[in-house]
Amino acid sequence: MPGSVVSEPRVLMPYPPREVGGLPEGWGAAFWDGTVDPPGAEVLGTVEFFVVPYTFTRAARPLLARMPRLRVLQSLSAGVDDLAPHVPEGVTLCNARGVHDASTAELAVALVLASLRGIPGFVAAQRAQRWSPGFRPALAGRTVLIVGHGSIGAAVEARLVAFECEVVRVARSARRGPSGPVHAFEELPDLLGAADVVVLTVPLVPETRGLVDAGFLARMKDGALLVNVARGPVVDTDALLRELHRGRLGAALDVTDPEPLPAGHPLWSAPNVLISPHVGGNSSAFRPRALALVRSQLERFTAGLPPANVVLGPAGGPGR
Repeated sequence: MPGSVVSEPRVLMPYPPREVGGLPEGWGAAFWDGTVDPPGAEVLGTVEFFVVPYTFTRAARPLLARMPRLRVLQSLSAGVDDLAPHVPEGVTLCNARGVHDASTAELAVALVLASLRGIPGFVAAQRAQRWSPGFRPALAGRTVLIVGHGSIGAAVEARLVAFECEVVRVARSARRGPSGPVHAFEELPDLLGAADVVVLTVPLVPETRGLVDAGFLARMKDGALLVNVARGPVVDTDALLRELHRGRLGAALDVTDPEPLPAGHPLWSAPNVLISPHVGGNSSAFRPRALALVRSQLERFTAGLPPANVVLGPAGGPGR
């Protein structure tokens, strides 16, 4: 039951131990999924491994200072920009790399297709009982530029293969990927003008905050579509609004800045924009992958092995 303690709690997580394959002898777990009051000080004081409930990062942050024995902080999000500044000294922060790939990539492609083929217009016409045929661009034959070719970017590309489009890949540094060259960020200015669709899958770090500014947008070709399934602050909202109102670009946004997008914000009523409420990773594909990650991380931790997916090491620096 929520809030209950199993044996000596050295783990705090949003899943019962049986769902992650149990814990070794001598290891106990306390349950907290973010929807109930967190355990008291007597439990928090024993926690060495904390799995932050998905979408409850803000509620979890105040607990960190009450966990003097904490050694590993496991996020269930791919991006940890809202958690990293609050990690205590000596604690290893791990992200959920791989957990959200399928779900987020699926939504990214859905946003591309819905925007290109005019699905929002069909929905509005259906509600008005209006037959509204017309010409729309296909994804086939288009050039899609993926900005941020990590695990999610690669998953987006894998799902684009069947759509007969050309994929161009960009990451922090140039390399040769299994499906073709990956260009460096420095090459973006020369690549943007040829892209019909630009998909953002970068993490939010100082180098990517405001990456899509007025200059970036100005280099995009007329009629191009910007798709953001990364983080809202990667895009300069005011600069994007100017291009949308000019009618030069379209956008499909699963994330916004600010977020949640408040009522009355000009993005809601901007032309040629499709908005989903940050649901890229929140699907039926999430839980089995999250359980598998937690199981693997706990096995490594309880065996005395270093965890995977380290973003910040115990000394506060980047993980390997």
